[in-house]
Amino acid sequence: MKNIPISAMIGLFFTALYFLMAIFAPLLAPYGMAEVVGGVWEPSSSKHLLGTDNIGRDLLSRMIYGGRTTIFIATAATILSFVTGSVLGFFAAVMGGWVDQVLSRFVDLIMSIPTLIFALVVLSVMPVTLPVLILVMGLLDSTRVYRLARAVAVDITVMDYVEAARLRGEKIAWIIFREILPNALSPLVAEMGLRFIFAVLFVSTLSFLGLGVQPPEADWGGIVKENKEGIVYGISAALLPAVAIATLAISVNLVADWVLNRTTSLKGGRG
Repeated sequence: MKNIPISAMIGLFFTALYFLMAIFAPLLAPYGMAEVVGGVWEPSSSKHLLGTDNIGRDLLSRMIYGGRTTIFIATAATILSFVTGSVLGFFAAVMGGWVDQVLSRFVDLIMSIPTLIFALVVLSVMPVTLPVLILVMGLLDSTRVYRLARAVAVDITVMDYVEAARLRGEKIAWIIFREILPNALSPLVAEMGLRFIFAVLFVSTLSFLGLGVQPPEADWGGIVKENKEGIVYGISAALLPAVAIATLAISVNLVADWVLNRTTSLKGGRG
């Protein structure tokens, strides 16, 4: 604990807090997610700590359940994007030649279309369910991970230990997972924090536009959409999810920066 900087401890605290609230949402939320328990936009009180929303649901309960949905979708999409993008990026770098060209040009084609527009087009013709959201977000975001993974792997594949593995007759899977992956973790860890926050913002944007998490399910972007009219009357219900998103983004980035610095210093120590 002594070696952990204050910024990283703050990031770990808030990140852990949000994830624990997401895991134990049914135990922590005072009311049901879609349960109407009061009047419209009631102020904060002992009964409703954050007040109520646009139809009288407890806002604290909606925020807790919304955080659970947002974090689950963002985490699953980030894992999918990194597994897909990293493996394909490493594979393209190791294989080279026409395999690299085909994969890279296909990724260029996907990246040439704005991600939000691509997602809106796909989701407008498909049923908007959680698995579909995760699949669309994860696959679209994997193109960015592919680019980073391939760029890092291209530099690693020319190292002596990779050439030695080739000469020993090691298979491609060995070279990817035993030689390249351990040496590419630092930039991937830093990028994972950014990709997770991008996924949080992405699913919140889709929900705000009506093609993300569908009512009565709650997520932070949907809560903003439901309560945005209240801003005109000085109601803060729409601002609370924005504060939650900002706090989560800063916390995850603080943790990612600390992990990146730690892994980099460890590598330097080995050298």
